Amino acid sequence: MAQSEVRGKAPAVEDAVARTPAAEGAPAGHGRGGSRRRPGGAQTDRRRRRRRVLRWSATVLTVVILGTAGAGYLYYQHLNGNLQKGRRANGDDSKAHRTAPNAAGQTPLNILLIGSDSRNSAENVKLGGSRDHAGDPPLADVQMLIHLSADRKSAAMISIPRDTRVDIPACTDPDTGKEYPPTNDIINVTLARGGAGCTLLTWENLTGVYIDHWMTIDFAGVVRMADAIGGVDVCVNQNVSDHPTATVSGGSGLKLTKGTHKVKGKQALQWLRTRHAWGDDLMRARAQHMYLNSMIRTLKQQNVFTDTGRLMDLADAAVKSLHVSEEITSVKKLYDLGMQMKSVPTDRITSVTMPNLKDPQNGNHVIPDEKNADTMWRMLRDDVPFDKNGGKPDGKDGKKEAARNKPDKKPSLDPAGLGVLVRNATRTGAEAAVPQRASAITQVLTGKGYARAQADASGSLAEDKTLVRYPSADLEGDAQAVAEALGIPMAQVQKSTDVSGVTVVVGADWRSGSVYPKKAEPKAGDLPENSDAVNGSDTSKCMDVYAPYRW
Repeated sequence: MAQSEVRGKAPAVEDAVARTPAAEGAPAGHGRGGSRRRPGGAQTDRRRRRRRVLRWSATVLTVVILGTAGAGYLYYQHLNGNLQKGRRANGDDSKAHRTAPNAAGQTPLNILLIGSDSRNSAENVKLGGSRDHAGDPPLADVQMLIHLSADRKSAAMISIPRDTRVDIPACTDPDTGKEYPPTNDIINVTLARGGAGCTLLTWENLTGVYIDHWMTIDFAGVVRMADAIGGVDVCVNQNVSDHPTATVSGGSGLKLTKGTHKVKGKQALQWLRTRHAWGDDLMRARAQHMYLNSMIRTLKQQNVFTDTGRLMDLADAAVKSLHVSEEITSVKKLYDLGMQMKSVPTDRITSVTMPNLKDPQNGNHVIPDEKNADTMWRMLRDDVPFDKNGGKPDGKDGKKEAARNKPDKKPSLDPAGLGVLVRNATRTGAEAAVPQRASAITQVLTGKGYARAQADASGSLAEDKTLVRYPSADLEGDAQAVAEALGIPMAQVQKSTDVSGVTVVVGADWRSGSVYPKKAEPKAGDLPENSDAVNGSDTSKCMDVYAPYRW
């Protein structure tokens, strides 16, 4: 890539090239942190520096952007060479669709951040505790979706606890080609069943939210990033010591006195990994949110663009620490992501944990609280802000809502020639299936011209939400047409290898009536009470320590 190409594509990179010693003809020994003054005097320099100070985004990914924005051309090439990439999705059974553009033609940006517990290096074994797991496939101990609104005015960080039992789709390991069948298990095993792409696919199938990118970071990466940032303030209400006890063998090793502390390096990793001292995995998610919010506030206060050496250190740490999905082809792509995030103020950032319930099959696990979790997923799909300051998002009007529920694919067959199977899945844990429900919806379809529709007599199933499934891309338009005929939202049309043709699965949300019931529109800030929401500007939060781990 020529230097002129960098200038044409990345203004911040171009500016850095002009400021580095090599670009100015400085001798080889010229310090990394110093750049020669350009003509125009101190006032011009100060104005230029002020223009370069950016407002930072809502995620740990800002660290990546910090480094890439100030790197010179040669260093930029060095970073590209070290960028680790992998397949975006390791399967093709996604049930998610992109959110329709708002009135300005903008779409939301969703990035899945995954913390790996890999012990596949000596450094990670040293930091990770148990050596018994050295060489084992990594697990996804931290999973957090970063959602940036279409108008780039608000952001959300959504965690799913690692011990949440969910349906995991079929996945393929991109390195070995090994195929993993669908299963029902806790979500952290997804990373070991086909890598980050399988974790992404599981999230998409659970939420219906289309995820643009994934990024993973391991123990050593967290330490490098924490050191590069220079430390983050965290707070505890009591003295904490997360060490093994008589009943619990594992512990992060975190030990702090009551009050606020700046943690970095290994201590930052200990904070993020602590679970027992907070009480459970749900409180660990809260501690992680508090850490990220504090990190964002820290970065906003630092004038890092005035220190070329620090920028390069941050960039190097980021590229060494992160593994990204394949469509992020270069550091320039990372820079572009950051430029979309830069305007989000901290009081428009909301951190939440997926609403959940105790798993009736295993008291140590949880399952999604379907009703409340679905409210949250719908807010993400419809790009409704999680904070009450958001008001009505751009483009949320009747026309846009109608467009979201219109097919975007053409059917391959006329209704009369399409075979449609209707299944009764109205059974729940508390209620029996509605008798003849599949037959009733079959009659509705027949009346709308689907003469070959038939009810499945094989027995009742259990599905919380009504779905229209199809097996292959050539039937997607037909499935969307069936959904439109029944008034079922397009977000509930899913590709699935579990069916051989277009299939209507009548769920527990449609136990009566011939038209699918419409739900009330969610409003900004209408989060479920059990989502444990934390605002990014809130500096008053401290973690309570579970009594056995106080000292």
